[in-house]
Amino acid sequence: MFAAYAARIDKDQPLDGLELGDRPEPTVPDGWTTVDVKAASLNHHDLWSLRGIGLGEESLPMILGCDAAGVDADGNDVVVHSVIGATGHGVGAKERRSLLTEKYQGAFAERVAVPQWNVLPKPKELSFEEAACMPTAWLTAYRMLFTNAGVRPGDSVLVQGAGGGVATAAIVLGAAAGLRVFATSRHEDKRKRAVELGAEAAVETGAKLPTRVDAVLETVGAATWSHSLKSLKPGGTVVISGATSGPNPPAAELNRVFFLELKIVGSTMGSKEELASLLSFCAAKGVRPVIDSTLPLDRAREGFAKMAEGELFGKVVLTV
Repeated sequence: MFAAYAARIDKDQPLDGLELGDRPEPTVPDGWTTVDVKAASLNHHDLWSLRGIGLGEESLPMILGCDAAGVDADGNDVVVHSVIGATGHGVGAKERRSLLTEKYQGAFAERVAVPQWNVLPKPKELSFEEAACMPTAWLTAYRMLFTNAGVRPGDSVLVQGAGGGVATAAIVLGAAAGLRVFATSRHEDKRKRAVELGAEAAVETGAKLPTRVDAVLETVGAATWSHSLKSLKPGGTVVISGATSGPNPPAAELNRVFFLELKIVGSTMGSKEELASLLSFCAAKGVRPVIDSTLPLDRAREGFAKMAEGELFGKVVLTV
């Protein structure tokens, strides 16, 4: 079957390790099923994999792609929950959780195998392309906002780095849930798009906000860490799920953390139950993911290049 896969690890030139071509059909252990992939979306995780982060040489070649929507072996339209082993379904009882593409072959292919437990019904209101955006970036944003930030309608939230998949999801979901959403970006056009998506205001990265906020959603890391802390109200929360600019800020600013009683919460992906709630929320409220571009699988390299260069707003979706 045709697939996009990591053939080599290259920390400096990750796209040099990306290959497109035939790979073996997936193996299907007991308790697993296959999904004929209709659409799959890119995540920064796929770029990190090509750099060897979370993926070792011993696991190559590895089909990339965490997120997929398609048709299961029984003919049902489904969405794949990409966290494997969180509950022990389909894997050994002591196996640690992982994402597709870390231990098991991913979704940038004609077919993908996952535990039966990891398959959820696709709402009829969502297209395959829209549904394929949900399991990683949108689920991450959903958990950051509604599980870990502890915010309620009327509260205020800052989303750092408007343009990425998690950030755009957080803006759309937060606005739909009645939050006051603020956003930052280095790019004027991305700030304008953030406002169009529902942000109350969008400012340049590092600029002072109109008001301090109850929570900050942080995926940028080192470059925005100080601004995130300075933007919080006393007692506020910063929820961090990524660090695309690096994990080590120049200063931790612990004095600000303890003096203002700030909370720092780590957040990774989300549960199957949260994904089901997210899909239901989007279907019921007309919320749809922001899709930057849709490409056929054989043009995956173009999508990877856009993501690597930061030249996108929303998700890149590959269709099969």
